[in-house]
Parts: sequence; C-alpha cells; structure tokens
Amino acid sequence: MADKDKIPANGLESAVVLPDPETMARNFALMYEEYGKAMSAFLAPREEGKAPLSMPDESTEIVKTLGKVAESWLSDPQRAVQAQSELWQGVIALWAASTNRMIGQPADVVAQPAADDKRFKDPDWTNNVYFDFTKQLYLLTTRWAEHLVKDADGLDEHTRHKAEFYIRQIGAAMSPSNYLMTNPEVMKETLASNGENLVRGMRMLAEDMKAGHGDLRIRQSDPNTFEVGKNLALTPGKVIFQDDLMQLLQYSPTTPQALRTPVLIVPPWINKFYVLDLNPEKSFIRWMVDQGLTVFCISWANPDERLAQKSFEDYMREGIFAACQAIELATGEPRVHAMGYCVGGTLLSVALGYAAAMQDDRFASAALLTTQVDFTHAGDLKVFVDEEQLQALEESMSHRGYLEGRRMANAFNMLRANDLIWPYIVNNYLRGKAPLPFDLLHWNADSTRMPAANHAFYMRNCYLENRLSRGQMMIGGKMLDLKKVMTPIYNLATREDHIAPPRSVFLGSSTFGGPVDFILAGSGHIAGVVNPPDRNKYQFWTGGPATGQLDDWVKTANEHAGSWWPHWKSWISEKTPDLVKARIPGKGKLKAIEDAPGSYVKVRD
Repeated sequence: MADKDKIPANGLESAVVLPDPETMARNFALMYEEYGKAMSAFLAPREEGKAPLSMPDESTEIVKTLGKVAESWLSDPQRAVQAQSELWQGVIALWAASTNRMIGQPADVVAQPAADDKRFKDPDWTNNVYFDFTKQLYLLTTRWAEHLVKDADGLDEHTRHKAEFYIRQIGAAMSPSNYLMTNPEVMKETLASNGENLVRGMRMLAEDMKAGHGDLRIRQSDPNTFEVGKNLALTPGKVIFQDDLMQLLQYSPTTPQALRTPVLIVPPWINKFYVLDLNPEKSFIRWMVDQGLTVFCISWANPDERLAQKSFEDYMREGIFAACQAIELATGEPRVHAMGYCVGGTLLSVALGYAAAMQDDRFASAALLTTQVDFTHAGDLKVFVDEEQLQALEESMSHRGYLEGRRMANAFNMLRANDLIWPYIVNNYLRGKAPLPFDLLHWNADSTRMPAANHAFYMRNCYLENRLSRGQMMIGGKMLDLKKVMTPIYNLATREDHIAPPRSVFLGSSTFGGPVDFILAGSGHIAGVVNPPDRNKYQFWTGGPATGQLDDWVKTANEHAGSWWPHWKSWISEKTPDLVKARIPGKGKLKAIEDAPGSYVKVRD
C-alpha cells in the first residue's frame, strides 16, 4: 500500500483545551433551557391541532421501501449471510488497523472518503484514532448499505430508485460530522468556549423552530440582511398589469433604442422571479435591459386557499397569455420572445403546444432554461412520485387548498443534503455560528405556496404520466402535440443540474417539431443560468441537432468560454433584427400600477 494510504500511529497527541467546569456547567444549563424552548415551539402547534402528531407520510414511505429491500435479502439466507460477512470483514480489518495505531504502529486505511467530501477535512479526522475509527466505520457501513440496495433482487426500477435515495439521506443524516461527540471541530470549539457555542446554537434552533411554526426552518443565510426592493430585485420598472395569479413587470430602458420584439420571462411559480434580478452585478434582467431589450417578467402570486382551484390551464391563460395580451397593449407588438425557467419553461412549452393547436403565432421564439418537457430521466425528484404518494399529497393539499412552500423547498434541499442541509445544522446549532449573508440562499429560503389543483395536475401529468412529451396532455379542450410547435427553441441545460438533469433536457429537444438549438452550460441549475458575462465563469457548448445520446453530442460539441447570455441575445436578434425607440413603462395604453418589483413578490410563505 502506498504511503499516502498510511495513517499515523496513534494520533492521541492532539492538544486538548481543558474547560472551566463552573462555566461549562452553567452553559450546559442554559443550553438545555434553550432546547426546551425549541421543543415548546415544536409542540405548541401540535397541541393546538395546527400540525399533525402522527409520523409524516415520508417516514412511512421510507420504512415501506427499505422493508422491501430487507425482504429481498431475507428471502435468500445464504446471500444475506454472505453480505453480512462482507461488512464484518471490513469492521474487523478496521478494528485491527485501529488497534495497531493504539500501540504505536502504522496502519492501512480501510475506508477513504471521496476527494470532494467536505465533511472530513479537519486533520483530526485522520490524526486522532478515535475520530478516524468513527469516520471509517461510518464509511464502511453506509457504502455496505448502498451496495445492499444496488444488489437486491426482485426490485422494480422505481422502488430501487427510492431505496437508493433514502439510503443516501439516512447516510447523510448519520454522518459522525453531524454530532457533538463525534465531530472534532465541534468538540474543540465546545471545550474552548466552555459550551457557549451550544447555547447560541440551541437559541437559534428555538428561533428557527418558531419561525417554521413547529417545523424546523433551517436558516441558510442571515434572514435580516436582505429585503426585496431594497437590496434585491433592484432593476427599475413598473407593474403594468395584474390579475389573481400574477403581476406583469415592465422594466425601464437604459438604451435609446430597443429590439422591436419584446421579451417575456416566465419564471417558475415554485420560486420567486428575483433569482434573475438578485443584484445589479448578477442580474440577468438588468443585463437584458442594458442590451437594448424591452423586458417583461411575470411575478407569480403566492397563493393561499382562495386560489386552491386555480389550474394548470389557469396559469397558462391568466399568466402567459394574459401577459402577452398586456404586452401587445403596452407596445403594440403582437409577438414576443418568450423565456421560461424551470417549471416556468414547462408551462411555456404547454402554452406553445396550445398556441400551435389554435394556429396562434404570437411566439417569435422560446428559450427554455433548465426545462423538462420529457420526464423520463427526471432524476431524484421522481422518488416522490408514484400513485400512492400522490394520493397522500393530494389528500394533504385538500385540507388547506395549497402545498406549503417549505415542502417543495425541503425536497429540493434533500437532493443535495450534504451541501444544503447538514452543513447548516452543524454550523448553526452545534457551532452556534449564524450563517453569512448570501443573496442566493436568501432567495432559496423565500419559498412560495402552490395551489392544490395546479400542483396535482403538474405532478400527475408531467412526473407520473409524462403526458406532454407523449402528446397526451389535454388543455383547454385541445390534445397538445409538441410536434406541431414550429417556434424556434433555444433549449438550455446545465451540466450539473440536479433538478432538471441535462440528459432529461436533452431528450426533451426531440419532442418539438420546429428548429431546436440545444445548449449545454457549465455549473448547475442556478449558477449555470445566472452567469454574468463580465465574470467570465464557466462555459457553454453548442453543436448539431440534439439527437442520439447526450454524451455523444458533447463529444462533438464546440466549447465556448464564459456566459451563454450573449449567444442567446445574438440568436434572437438574428430572428427579429428591427429596432424601435425604447419604450417607457406606463407610457402606453397600460398605466403603471406600482413600482417594480411589485407587491406580489413580497408575500412570504
């Protein structure tokens, strides 16, 4: 074995800071007091009947799914014994190695963390025999459990996918880095501060439990640093139209002339639009305005029970089509360059299909940003979608008329639990350190609710039944056939996307009948889209038709440094090159209602 795979002898020489017993005892008493407040915040809504006391449906689903894995192995005792033996062989090897270290002998590494695993970067994870043993035992056990799922016989594809996902979630939760007595960094801070870190952490836990009305709302950014309209969503403009479902923003020009054909942005309704307008330096909207585009953006309402019956079709009609009509009144232009982001792009694709069925050519082009129209390869979000789980979700939504925004936000965070959940639990509640201000994570926590009728339709017709790509989705009495869509499509995927996987976006390119330009950008679902040109980060690829497999397309694609934004701007300018005098919001037939970013975006979940 190479020297790099050897670890020091006993590793017991780490310096230990001895705490002050009196101060430590006092802080532990304060810690338990704050913990009691957190538990009171958890129990209060349940005692008042505002939150369920029973085990969540998700927990029941985990038990059922992993039970099927267990049944698979127990049905073949010989294989089960062999699998158990493999685990014990690893544990015995680890015990022998740790014993060697304890007596001053070098030892082989039995289980090595992945190079990009940030949880075990502190030197004591390797240098201290206790923490090293704990780390390697955890890695052995979780990898063994993952192999049990992978090698289980008789599981259908969906059950195996769910089991793999749940095992990863359990493994992430059980990491020794998440607990006081098994995390060297937390232990050192606790001893050095006489437990003050735990007092601060439990105080934040109580605050976050109260903020979540009995459910833990993990803070990922300082909640008091950012405010929409003050240091977020600052691009000047006006609200020129509104209905129950949305406000339409028109942005003020910064150039004397603008492209004749306006741009309409359709953001996802499961998040707020200002991810595209975080601050002037990162704002896609500000950049578009500065490029001489007349920019309109939908700001979706944060719905409550009054909008429970608003359907997917309503979002299309009262959202996209109402916006197009308002834009024509405001500018005199009957056509728009539409741009849909994430599920906003899925809704835009539905609108394209409906417009094609109605022989309506109002869309000069459509840019789909990290958008799925074919959900065959939709990734880990499909774990939450099957008939039984959807029935439970629909039953839950029927009581309130909407899905709480935190439910969807939690699902997205679970896709990257080791980045978006557990580091913040450790930092906030064990180390007692408030998270740093970060505009993107503030936006990530600013979730929105979803009307029951709309969300149920979306989950069933897209994720469960994949009706849109199959030509089986019925909207407004029309069966949608995307092969009839001849509108030019700019279809952008991002290479590391965990919400709209690039393989899924790539496959969706083949569902349209007209020309589709597929573009692959570097980074993920947010950073790959919000990538200002002057930062010169990441890259993007262009190539031929999106046919065959994504990996084969990438091999022959052309790589370009920097942002895809100028490429898209050139793409639409070639289609509609005419310029007009820049339009001032509120100076046309539609008068200004209020200043951008409007009031709908400020309604919190």
